[in-house]
Amino acid sequence: QVQLVESGGGLVQPGGSLRLSCAASGSTLGYSAIGWFRQAPGKEREGVSCISKNGRATYYTDSVKGRFTISRDNAKNTVYLQMNSLKPEDTAVYYCATDDTISMGYCALLEYKYDSWGQGTQVTVSS
Repeated sequence: QVQLVESGGGLVQPGGSLRLSCAASGSTLGYSAIGWFRQAPGKEREGVSCISKNGRATYYTDSVKGRFTISRDNAKNTVYLQMNSLKPEDTAVYYCATDDTISMGYCALLEYKYDSWGQGTQVTVSS
């Protein structure tokens, strides 16, 4: 069973940047598509971005397109989410999760497809 640990969250001013990391142990991340999700207080969890097993396909929800970039380094067993031009509405707990899909070049932000989840890292965007 893979164990995921998110890190890199914190407090940042609007317009600032953060890079979140999702590190895996117990298994190889290269076997999975990876998704980033977030949950703001009082709101349902939503999908933010995902990356396919081979790293060639990525997907972003509309609200973060052009500001967030997902990437993976399978050699380091880590997936990253670079977040630029952060807005107060990006404030949430961010989670990474694995999708053991058989597809090498596809990912989707459908929560039911994701099996293992990290504990989350808090991102707060405020002046």
